[in-house]
Amino acid sequence: MEKASLFLPLVILLIQCLPIVPVTVSTTTPKVEVHENSDAVLSCDFRTEKEHNPRIEWKKKGTDVSFVYYEGHFRGAFEGRARIKGATVTLQRVTQKDAGEYRCEITAPHDTITLGETNITLEVLVPPHTPSCEIPSSALTGSVVQLRCRDQQSIPPATYSWYKDDKPLTPSRMANATYHLNPITGILEFKTVARGDTGQYSCLASNKVGPPKMCEAKHMKIEDVNMSGVVAAVVVICLVIAICGFGGYYAHRNGYFSRHRGRSFWIPQCHGVAHISSQDLHRTKDKTNANYNPPPQDPADFKHTQSFML
Repeated sequence: MEKASLFLPLVILLIQCLPIVPVTVSTTTPKVEVHENSDAVLSCDFRTEKEHNPRIEWKKKGTDVSFVYYEGHFRGAFEGRARIKGATVTLQRVTQKDAGEYRCEITAPHDTITLGETNITLEVLVPPHTPSCEIPSSALTGSVVQLRCRDQQSIPPATYSWYKDDKPLTPSRMANATYHLNPITGILEFKTVARGDTGQYSCLASNKVGPPKMCEAKHMKIEDVNMSGVVAAVVVICLVIAICGFGGYYAHRNGYFSRHRGRSFWIPQCHGVAHISSQDLHRTKDKTNANYNPPPQDPADFKHTQSFML
């Protein structure tokens, strides 16, 4: 008994010295990649110090934090298409809207540290779709021409390759190359397009998720500049300018642009009103005053017809 009484304090001391493990939360897959319309497993493992029935919550982080699993039920868009085992959640038939960052939270009120959490990123992979291609139907030799190819739905983003007459165009790194192909942006640019670049062009979008997709081939024709047409157009423009200039000069010389041409005036006289036009004034203004004879004046012109009293 004495030996047992001696060992008991030692056992109690050892128990008190053991490290206390608070609630801990972890995941085996911090990043999950799944194909669209397949199931995604978001793992969440936890250990508690004392709590035997901790509270489990799942949240999706975005512009706002929304509940995925709360108070024992799935919420929102996950209701009816998700299940939980322990704290691990399986999302069924995931789409692009489900992609994002998720957080598993374990709350243990009786533990020293009451809250633990872990984050998981879900990426939904999308195979290539048929890209949209912008291919001009024609262009002039020597001009800069861009052909564009884009698939906005594939995840991860697609890379692009161009074909001419069903033969691949390789990205050229030579300084004197006539074109530049960017497999990331999908732009095929000709610095100075030539007649030899005429042909059927198509673009192929590809990523690691699914089979590549190609847009419908379109024909691009490169034509020489019509020099005879350019010369004829320049000649016609010069003739039009010359005719307009000659017509303006002729009109100005003959007074068609005069401000007083064709205007009439009524001039009061003693015995009535006389009408005279500006044309008559214009024709007579250059005559010498020596030929001017004033009309005879009749004293009766200045006779008062009425009297006024102030």
